[in-house]
Amino acid sequence: MTAAKRTAEKVARASAAIGPDRYHVELRARQHQLAADEPPPHGAADTGPTPFELLLSALGACTAITLRMYADRKDWPLAGVDVRLLQERVGDQDRIIRQIRLDGDLDDSQRARLLDVAERTPVTRAIKQGLPIDTSAG
Repeated sequence: MTAAKRTAEKVARASAAIGPDRYHVELRARQHQLAADEPPPHGAADTGPTPFELLLSALGACTAITLRMYADRKDWPLAGVDVRLLQERVGDQDRIIRQIRLDGDLDDSQRARLLDVAERTPVTRAIKQGLPIDTSAG
C-alpha cells in the first residue's frame, strides 16, 4: 500500500494554552489536566514541570508501562520498575541518561531482555529517531 492511500491513525492528542501568567501553561490530554511552567530563575512561578521535565516523564512512563506489559505477557515475576531520568547538556549537545531498576525475582536473562525491550519502547524510538512535526496556523 502506498503512503498516499494509508489512513492516519491518531495515536495521541493534547493541547497547551498560555494566558497572561508568565510562562504558566495549561495542558490537556483527553480528560486530564496538567500544567507546565519554568522555575523562578527564568522569571516564572514554578507551577508545574518544565517542558523538558514533561518529556523525561513521558519517556519514563512509557518505559515503565512497556516493561510491565512485556513482563505480564511473559508471566515474569516483575514486582516493580523504577525509572530515573536526567537530561544533561555539554556545549550544544544534549543527552538523556536513563537508569532502570527492576524489582522482583527475575533471572539475569529476564533482566537483560527487559533492558533490551526498554531500548525499543514507542517513546524511546520517537526520541531517538526524531518525529516529524508539521506546524500550521489554526
